[in-house]
Amino acid sequence: MRQRLMILAIVTAAAGTLLTAASPNLRTFFASDFSDAEYQQKVHTKVGKSWARPDKTPEPGSKSVVIATILRDGSLLEARLHHKSGSEPWDKSAQAAVEKSAPFDGLPKSYTRTSVEVHFHFEWNK
Repeated sequence: MRQRLMILAIVTAAAGTLLTAASPNLRTFFASDFSDAEYQQKVHTKVGKSWARPDKTPEPGSKSVVIATILRDGSLLEARLHHKSGSEPWDKSAQAAVEKSAPFDGLPKSYTRTSVEVHFHFEWNK
């Protein structure tokens, strides 16, 4: 059964970039039944800080999507590249950012499932 995802935030746009120039952006989506905003923000921030953007970028409007499964104890079960951007260095940097960020904090006690699926969109926006 596929769960709907909800958007967390849009951050990591390059500071000082003109509105018409392309810029990097990370968007994070948690399973729709996961409602702990503080936990979501921590995960998003941790991955954003781990993201070492390569010099070679994809075409504007492209993105890499990494789907991760975080287990109850905060360990990373998997982080797989689900959608390629067209730039291998960009795709590798996206997957590496998620993998380097693990382990995460344990899942909140209020969340009763054994894991949560998170989609990370590493975008190169117009």
